[in-house]
Amino acid sequence: MAVATVSLIPEKIEPLFWVVIFIFCAWVIAKACPGKYFLHGFLVSLVNCVWIVALHVVFYKSYMANHPNMASMNANLPASLASHPRRAMVLMGPVFGVLSGIILGLFSFIASKIVQKN
Repeated sequence: MAVATVSLIPEKIEPLFWVVIFIFCAWVIAKACPGKYFLHGFLVSLVNCVWIVALHVVFYKSYMANHPNMASMNANLPASLASHPRRAMVLMGPVFGVLSGIILGLFSFIASKIVQKN
């Protein structure tokens, strides 16, 4: 998904892909993990945010060209970050990682109540 969001997946439908990914990951976590489903989901998202942020920083120009809303949000940043948008991505990446971790953690916990283990 990190590579696909740079230039392949349009910004408007990206959330749909994330929902599908969260559901799939939650199912795998519920099937494979022995317990602590929320924690596993949370940690998967934290690790995931590392390479997503890394690829978005490396391919910054392509990412911004395909994500105009993100580019417009950069204009509203404080001057110290607006002049260094890659730095802003690195600083905000963990925030998005924690938020998506909470979502995946909840999805994983719910999936553990629905999915039957092998």
